[in-house]
Formats: sequence, C-alpha cells, structure tokens
Amino acid sequence: MSQIPCWAKFEINLISDKIYDNPVQEITLSAIFKSPDGKEYPVLGFWNGDKNWVIRFSPCKIGKWTYVTKFSNADDLGLNNQKGEFHCVEYTGDNPLFKHGAIRVSENRRYLIHSDGTPFFWLGDTAWNGVLLSKDDDWRVYLKDRVNKGFTVVQFVTTQWRAATGDIDGRVPFTGKEKININPEFFKRMDKRIEEMNDFGIVGAPVMLWAISADTDPGLSLPDDQAILLAKYMLARYSAYRVIWILGGDGNYRGERSERWKKIGRAVFDGYPDQIATMHPQGMNWVADEFRHENWFSFNGYQSGHGDSDDTLKWLCEGPPSVDWKKEPHHPIINLEPNYEAHVAYQSRKPHDAKAVRRACYWSLLVSPTAGVTYGAHGIWSWEIEPKEPMNHKGSGIAQPWYEAIKFPGSLHVKYMKEFFMSFDWWKLIPAPELLVEQPSKDDPHKFVAVAKTSDNKYIAVYIPEGTDIKLDLNMLKKPMKAKWFNPRNGEWSDEFDVNESLQTFRPIDNEDWALLIYSL
Repeated sequence: MSQIPCWAKFEINLISDKIYDNPVQEITLSAIFKSPDGKEYPVLGFWNGDKNWVIRFSPCKIGKWTYVTKFSNADDLGLNNQKGEFHCVEYTGDNPLFKHGAIRVSENRRYLIHSDGTPFFWLGDTAWNGVLLSKDDDWRVYLKDRVNKGFTVVQFVTTQWRAATGDIDGRVPFTGKEKININPEFFKRMDKRIEEMNDFGIVGAPVMLWAISADTDPGLSLPDDQAILLAKYMLARYSAYRVIWILGGDGNYRGERSERWKKIGRAVFDGYPDQIATMHPQGMNWVADEFRHENWFSFNGYQSGHGDSDDTLKWLCEGPPSVDWKKEPHHPIINLEPNYEAHVAYQSRKPHDAKAVRRACYWSLLVSPTAGVTYGAHGIWSWEIEPKEPMNHKGSGIAQPWYEAIKFPGSLHVKYMKEFFMSFDWWKLIPAPELLVEQPSKDDPHKFVAVAKTSDNKYIAVYIPEGTDIKLDLNMLKKPMKAKWFNPRNGEWSDEFDVNESLQTFRPIDNEDWALLIYSL
C-alpha cells in the first residue's frame, strides 16, 4: 500500500477507453475518498489531454484511506468504478504548509489559521503575471527572495487577461466562448509553478476569472455556464495543493452584478466546504455586504488601490475597512491590493515610494482586526523583463524588470512589518481608535494614527506615519506597563521603557514613521 504524508498531494492517473471530442463539455469524472474514520470526501477529476485523466486529493487524517471513481459514461471502464487505497502517514518535515495543515477561518472568524490551530499571517505579493510569464529558474529566484522576506502568499492570474495574452510560450488555457475547449498543456506548466510555491512554504492565491475587460477577461467574456466550467476545472486541478481561491479579479461585484457572482461561486464551491475563497474587487469597492451570507465566501478581500488623494486615504483609514468589521457574520478582512511600489499614483502622478507602501500596509493591518495584507511592486505584478509600461495599463509608469523590482526597499520593509506583528499575539488585535485622545489626521489624512489592542488588553499596537506626538488613554491596560519603539525602515527596536501614566504622551524618535508596542508585564 502506498504511503502519503498528511496534507501532501495524492494523485491517481487514469486512461480512458476512448478519446472524447470535447471532454470538459461532454463528461465528468469524480471520486469519493473515505477517511480512516469513515467520513467521505468528494473530489472532482480533470482531463489532462488525449486519454489521460487525473484525480488529486490531499488527505487530512492519518490511517488507511480508500477511494472509488465515478465517470459519467459508465461504460468507460478505464475511468468508472476504479478503486484503490493508500495509507496517510505523519508529515515529518519543517514546511509549515504540511506541518500545520490546510488554511481555514478561525472560530471567531477574524483571521486565518492552519488546521492544527496555528495562526496564519497573510503576507501576500501580487505576481499576477508571474506564473504565466516567468522562466523556470527565474521563478525559483523570485520565490527564494519572497520566502526569505517572510511572504506567505503569492497572488496570480490563471488565464489570459488584459495584461497577458497567454503564457510565455504563447499558450492559452482555453479557446472559444459559447463552448470552450480546455488546453491541458497550459495548465501542466502552471502545475509546476504552484507546486514550487508550496515547496517554498508559500500558499498560492489564484484568480480564477479576471473580470475587468469584456474583451479579454474570462470573468466577463464567458457566459455563466462556461465561466463555471472553467473555474471548476481549476478547482479539480489545484484543490489538493495549498491554495486560497480568488474567484473574481478586479471586477465590479456590487448591486445586481453580485447576483451573477453568487451564482458562479455556489456552482463552483458548493459541496467543497474545505476550500477557502474570496473576491478581488476594483479599487475602493467594498463587497462584504453582497457576499457575507454566502457559504463559499470565506474572507473579505478588498483593494484600496493606487490613489493618493485625501479621499483615498480617508476611505482606507476611516471608511469601510475601519467600520465593517463590526458587522455579523464576521469575516477576516485583507487588503489584497494597496498601492504598488513605483506605480504612478492616480492623483499626484508621482510614483508611490516605500513609505507610501508601508503606510498603507500598517494602516490596513490595524484599522481592521489583523489578518494580513498584500504588497505589490510595479514590474513584478506584470513580470516585465525590460523597462516598459505594462500591457493595457497606460499611465501606470515605466515598470522596472522583475529582477530589479524584487530589490525595491518596500519589500524589505514589509518583512520588518511582519516581524513586528510576530513579536506578540497579533491575531488577537482589534481596532481601538478610542484609546487615542486626539486623532492628528483631523486636518491632514496623511497623519492618521492607527491604534489596535489585543482582546485580552495585554498589547497595544500603534502606527504613527509622520512622527507626531500622540496621547493615549491606557486605563484598560493592566499595570505595570512597558513600551518600545519599532523602526519600520530597518526593523530595529528601541530600548524598553516604562509607561507610568494612564494618560500618557508618546513622542516618536524622529519625524519619520514609527510603530509603537505597549504591553503589560
């Protein structure tokens, strides 16, 4: 009997008795896996070219598993009623994705955790075109850089879209519209990229259906049934990997438009409750109210976008991300696309610098219950190989090649940012603006001070973007108290100092941005 480590990928390769004209349209393959305790897990299979079919599964319990396949053409004995078994054994390595297990939503629905209860801090990177356009060696260089900087997630696009006509070899994942044809060769290349992410301990966050352009993006160009079929093919192909799904990319999902996406989400994910999924809306579009009651909708992803106007900053710091978290049912809240480093800002027409990027990240993590945030760099998201403006993104600025963009200082600053949060119980943080006696941003939103505290009142985390003096009401903290400053630009801590007053003023070390951690002993 074959042995498979817990949470690893188990794969069944089958050969059909005949070649089908358009397999994804004509027929379906599935399997039922039965766990050692008798629980059944349904899994979709997928066509992999010619007579080749594959079923992938990730076992979650140690012991003997069995399976049986079901094919819609019962006469095809190569695929129907195939039976087998394997033994799931304990994983003994140090890769956190297999050591701690699959990602799910915490019991209080504020953050993400592994199956063993270990909190999962989402530090994402947007490499939308990276999987499509990277060379083998280049992709490994990128992943090594990102994992060394503490990134835990890579967001990417799985199809042709407005910024890429296909992959580096000119392949597209599907052709047609009313009845699409799947190209397995495109996805075989993607298999390798996703597997390498997991090997590096990074979760893949694939966008199934980008949805901003009706000419190029499958989320708008395909009819509902074909969009569902394409997404379910991806679910079948990649659900055994450590992935978190982004169903729609960069679309308008509000109002009546949300009904279509609810329908697609239910059709794709219903029956697969262990899958984690969200939406990626257009900039400054808040869709939590549209989707919060959908069973498949696991967390609220949003995009604060690439603007730098006062209204843009206020939307992030005082708008929906700062207030919606109180509504029930709760969902983890993650900014999937703050401003990209070196991307030209919409209003000022100046490139976002590292400070603008880290400011948006700290704000995102502290104005909502802390779950995670995504970084982005101009040149990486579009995976440029020479300085140029990204395809169909006029006005965004000349992007540097990906191998230069990975060196941008902001990517190192978010490493430091993660280290700051990892130094205490970050998953217990909830916004606490009431602790700030006076908000410095009343006349200037650039000075917005974000304050959060842990639910046990043991820690207070503060981000000060402009070196402004602040006064905090610390009556709720247990005494005695200590504090120390954290430099977001180099990751260094100040010496610890006493906090003696219930109403105390804190003065940053200089006029730059600073984080402050206050804690009870």
